Amino acid sequence: MRGRPTLAAVTMTGALALAGCGDSGSDSDSSAAGAELSVGAAYIPQPVSDSMAAGFLTITNKGDAEDELTSVTSEAGDVTVHETVDGTMKEVDRLPVPAHGRLVFKSGGNHLMFEKLKQRLKQGQTVSVELRFARSGPVTVKLPVKAATYQPTTGHSGH
Repeated sequence: MRGRPTLAAVTMTGALALAGCGDSGSDSDSSAAGAELSVGAAYIPQPVSDSMAAGFLTITNKGDAEDELTSVTSEAGDVTVHETVDGTMKEVDRLPVPAHGRLVFKSGGNHLMFEKLKQRLKQGQTVSVELRFARSGPVTVKLPVKAATYQPTTGHSGH
């Protein structure tokens, strides 16, 4: 059992290194406390505003333990987590990532809100964010800026 924490640390380091690869929302893995998190389908529609944008992604947990997304940070600007319930958007401190389930951020639902952007985001750029969790280590993800009309074909459905 002594080698297990070292393996987890190596896995986490490898996952963080992989998390930043690619510009198409590449998947990344993170393991801790029974949660097995991966992030995919990440993107930002090109915003019409110079100072605000929304971000979308899917966090999948293949592990036996629930975790919670507790915060998101980015060098691009301030980032807050929002949920939409009955058409009303509100900022939340945390959102659950269920065991053997997914936390989906999509248009009209949960989303990341970028404010006070340091520069206007344009299609073709990427924005790096760090997702922080209650139990798992942080995961860095690159969100590509897509066309304002972009509609994902995978990763945002409920199945």
